[in-house]
Amino acid sequence: MTANIRDATIDDVAGIARVRVETWRAAYGGLVPQEILDRMDIERETARRMEHWDDMHADPRCHDLVAVVDAEVVGWAMCGPARDADAPATGEVYAIYAHASRWSRGVGHALLSELERRLVRDGHATAYLWVLLGNERAEHFYEAHSWHADGGEKTHEGLVEHRHVRQLGIAPV
Repeated sequence: MTANIRDATIDDVAGIARVRVETWRAAYGGLVPQEILDRMDIERETARRMEHWDDMHADPRCHDLVAVVDAEVVGWAMCGPARDADAPATGEVYAIYAHASRWSRGVGHALLSELERRLVRDGHATAYLWVLLGNERAEHFYEAHSWHADGGEKTHEGLVEHRHVRQLGIAPV
């Protein structure tokens, strides 16, 4: 079944938290220290998102999307203006997660396509995103959608991420 992609609402917060926590555990096992994954908690994540909802949605150029199937949030993504001072592009994909049960079923593709459409609509000719070192599934997904590593790298709390960039408005190969 095809996912419906729409703007997230505050009523989606628990579903977004579930997708984020469960996807981190499925995707980052062996890449992120297990104690970090074990500390993740859906209820705490839901409460944090509820508390910061207004702040996270203050900029109309930030887009918070969900993928919904049968009234269940199965994916979540967010994009907006670049946040890094040395950004090679003006737009950024902040996050994109599809529940592991939906991997390779079009949810990620639908979310990424809509993020790209919104970035273009907001006037961004190029965008970037960060991929955790060793996350080969994500690397292949982004490369298949014309995102390419540009050599940018950052480390946060001991986790290394590589930057990928894409010219927008160009159809994936």
